[in-house]
Amino acid sequence: MSEGRATLFADREEWKDVEPLEQYENLNPLAPILYTPEYKDATGYFRAIAKSGEKSPRVLVLTEAIIRMNPGHYSAWQYRYETLLAIDAPLDVELKLMNEFAVKYLKSYQVWHHRRLLVTIMRKPIPELAFITLSLSEDSKNYHTWSYRQWLLAYFNDEEDLWAKELDFVERMLAQDIRNNSAWHHRFFVVWASGVRDGEEDRERVLKRELTQQSISLAPNNASAWNYLRGILNHNKVAFSSVAEFVKLYTVPYDASRKDIVDVDLPPPGPSADLPCAAAIEFLADVYEQEGDKDGVQRATELWKSLATEHDTIRVKYWEHRIREALESVQS
Repeated sequence: MSEGRATLFADREEWKDVEPLEQYENLNPLAPILYTPEYKDATGYFRAIAKSGEKSPRVLVLTEAIIRMNPGHYSAWQYRYETLLAIDAPLDVELKLMNEFAVKYLKSYQVWHHRRLLVTIMRKPIPELAFITLSLSEDSKNYHTWSYRQWLLAYFNDEEDLWAKELDFVERMLAQDIRNNSAWHHRFFVVWASGVRDGEEDRERVLKRELTQQSISLAPNNASAWNYLRGILNHNKVAFSSVAEFVKLYTVPYDASRKDIVDVDLPPPGPSADLPCAAAIEFLADVYEQEGDKDGVQRATELWKSLATEHDTIRVKYWEHRIREALESVQS
């Protein structure tokens, strides 16, 4: 055995009483998988203990070895969880191991699902926030990490201490990267989709605070901020036309002769902005379409044509579809 290679389970004295079960394959499999000797060895013993139903400390050693070689091995994860409960293993120790795994196997669904199961039993959600923040420092847009944070907040929704600094957390994440779509999505979850927190009862004030004009002015071609603006207007049943004057500023080339006047309600684009902004043109077209009459549809159609032919040609088929759909709705 080469130096540094883990000892096979077949060579371990404590496993001599177990007869490993090889994976069943036909005599001439069409597409045989070339497993490493270590993986074939460990999974052979796993099949044997799964068949016998053994739940013991050595099973934790075995399943950890398999998971380190294949973090997507669902059966090994499930059997490990059942073993932890059966032998009353200390879950805080298991959670520390998951701290390592969550960073090492950041994109493995099974790692995060296993963590959910542990926290559901332990019921200590607040320390998890610090862990998640650390995990996001490795990958600030990792879907599994954000999904886990939202699950944590939703599952322990009544624990106000858990929510106390969540909006501040989102602000920090957006300050680091204003184009972080995951952070924008989480902001909607926190502010609009999870009930009304203390101090947020005045929803009109919250809506005014959440309008994203300032964020858009900093990065006009950031689709995430435009999508957030759409989302909160739809959620609050506010017409898109309420922000039309702001949107129009971003649908035309930058006017160098314009006086640089600070306007909090209608923050203009800066000289470095790449204008006209395709997202703004799309938004303005939706404003006109919402008017519901022929004139509105006609104005929307002209804007979609400009997107198809000049500003967003990669989605030409989509804009042609929008034009056909709008014209058919007016004719009907």
